[in-house]
Amino acid sequence: MREFANLVLNESEKVYRKKRIVVVMLILAILIPLFVYAQYREVETTQKRLGTTDWKVSLQQQIVDSQNRLNNSRLPEEWRDWLKVRVEQQQYYLDHDINPMAPGAPTFVRAFIEQGITLFIPLLVMIVAIDIVSGERSDGTMKMLLTRPIRRWKILLSKYVTMLFFISLILLLVGLFAYVLSGLVFGYSGWNLPVLTGFVIDKEILNTNFVHLIPQWQYILMAYGLAWFVAIVVGTISFMVSVLIRNTPAGMGIMLAALIAGGILSSFATSWEGAKYIFSVNLSLTDYLSGKLPALQGLSMGFSLMNLTVWGVVSLIISFVVFTKQDMVN
Repeated sequence: MREFANLVLNESEKVYRKKRIVVVMLILAILIPLFVYAQYREVETTQKRLGTTDWKVSLQQQIVDSQNRLNNSRLPEEWRDWLKVRVEQQQYYLDHDINPMAPGAPTFVRAFIEQGITLFIPLLVMIVAIDIVSGERSDGTMKMLLTRPIRRWKILLSKYVTMLFFISLILLLVGLFAYVLSGLVFGYSGWNLPVLTGFVIDKEILNTNFVHLIPQWQYILMAYGLAWFVAIVVGTISFMVSVLIRNTPAGMGIMLAALIAGGILSSFATSWEGAKYIFSVNLSLTDYLSGKLPALQGLSMGFSLMNLTVWGVVSLIISFVVFTKQDMVN
């Protein structure tokens, strides 16, 4: 056990020396203020356009805008279904006197996690995971590591555990930066604001039978749990690519293409049944919490969780089989 702990500590020091977490912190410190400013300007512009700060007026205007778009005969059918569900949801919030986007740092954190779960957070995870094995093969340190009297699977497991630790740290940093920086503009209150969840989409029809109120802090914890799960799966797949591909830039290109492909397929391959089995199409787990219409037919919380679990487990098995059997030095 002490031997394994030393391996994990050694791997953690390697990641720390590569300044990966520093890079992540710099990215967050630069981009989150931009997102905060964009959100602030959007709220300010809406208030000026409507001539009021009343959220009900703003929400009513959003409903009217969506209904006007629905009257457009050239609107694609998948967008029409999405807008119908959105209008029903917004009307539900209005009827029950609940502001879905009350200003405050917790609301910003919630929205940031919901928007960042498909690409931004996976990209941050990829920064740490993509070269955790391939980087050592290219610089020659893998050869020194494998000459030690330690089982290969233990070496790889220590790298994987280290990756899990730093992925968790990245998620913590995302929440911390988002809360602290957005709070300077929007304030830090709002943890106990009521949030509606439990929306169910059944054949493009919004089912509100299971809708219930929960405090915003609980919703954020649920969203964070889903984001952590997505980050672990993306990290595990990146880990497999790092084992299979010796060249780190090539591995990064593969993962970047896979992540971007998910968004493209969600928009342009709605009629392709097989698209739903691709892992990057199933990353929007928080959409099921908020009741958004799934990008593809056949997607559900259960299906996406199972799909991502299978991808993660298979990737992990491939990583260990390849690492323990193949020549990882030459």
